[in-house]
Amino acid sequence: MTGTMTAAVLTGFGGPEVLQVRTVPVPQPGPGEVRIRVSAAAVNNTDVWTRQGAYGLPGQPEALAGWRGTVRFPRIQGGDIAGTVDAVGAGGDPGLEGRRVLVDPALYDRSGPDANPVGLLGSEADGGFAGYVVAAADRVHDVTGSPLSDEQLACLPVSYGTAMGMLERARITSGETVLVTGASGGVGLALVQLAAARGARVVASTSRAKSELVRRAGADEVIHRDDGDLAASVARAAPDGLDAVADVVGGDAVGSVLPALRDGGRWVIAGALGGAVIGLDLRRLYLHNIALIGSSMHTPAHFDRLAGIARTGSVQPRVAACHALTGIHAAQREFARGEHTGKIVVLP
Repeated sequence: MTGTMTAAVLTGFGGPEVLQVRTVPVPQPGPGEVRIRVSAAAVNNTDVWTRQGAYGLPGQPEALAGWRGTVRFPRIQGGDIAGTVDAVGAGGDPGLEGRRVLVDPALYDRSGPDANPVGLLGSEADGGFAGYVVAAADRVHDVTGSPLSDEQLACLPVSYGTAMGMLERARITSGETVLVTGASGGVGLALVQLAAARGARVVASTSRAKSELVRRAGADEVIHRDDGDLAASVARAAPDGLDAVADVVGGDAVGSVLPALRDGGRWVIAGALGGAVIGLDLRRLYLHNIALIGSSMHTPAHFDRLAGIARTGSVQPRVAACHALTGIHAAQREFARGEHTGKIVVLP
């Protein structure tokens, strides 16, 4: 297939004006690749921060950069992708054609189940804010029989993949008590659902206005960050202490809530919305054998587990809103306001 398609193309670092809706050639799959007709793609912080160049560089925190440094423009954005395989590259499995798939958006440093992500579709390679996208054949997961809608499937890869990576790296298991910060956001709500699904007792921190939605997602206790004293709220909700914290906020809460972790507890962090540079009493770490774990996205093994959940529909992602691809700027404005709970989805 040749021809053209509509795509949301990032032309440089900057404001909304550098993200342009254009007509571009349909990509062609090479050896080991497949082409997917995109049915739905979701918006993430990664899209906005990449456009803004907000990731900084080592020793230069204010430098314009993508999450891995340099971004080659023009770049089609969008890391959350669900769709149907419509073409297979040379030597590939023709049986994939016509299959409904969920795309693992990570680019890995090596083969194998425990590889580390070193790139992302929509950042280091073209993504899914387009009619079609090309991906490695071993990164697409057949979810043809999933009861989830295309819009729900598109909610999963980045946010739920990140959440799965956090839970796996922190070894969170059934019966443990875990605090989830930022629980109404994309990753936060995914953490609540996935942690509850594996049998953990979830204490979720969110705004008072969104507390009921978070509770319905699976939280056993909801505490309100707008009450002011997070550490005191955690102490009331988990008087026996926490086994783990799954944190996407960072900021001063790390130092204030850290003493609530039991000996041998784990604090896994995958975001810094509340502040990237913090003060921390290291004695609270080493005297109590606390593990502080950085978690960026997921491994292939983590995503395999997520794809299994997608096939069964045992977790139901919440779709907050849908926009046409030509309305990508409206979708990002709604995302930036932060008034939604769940995921904002773009439909090519």
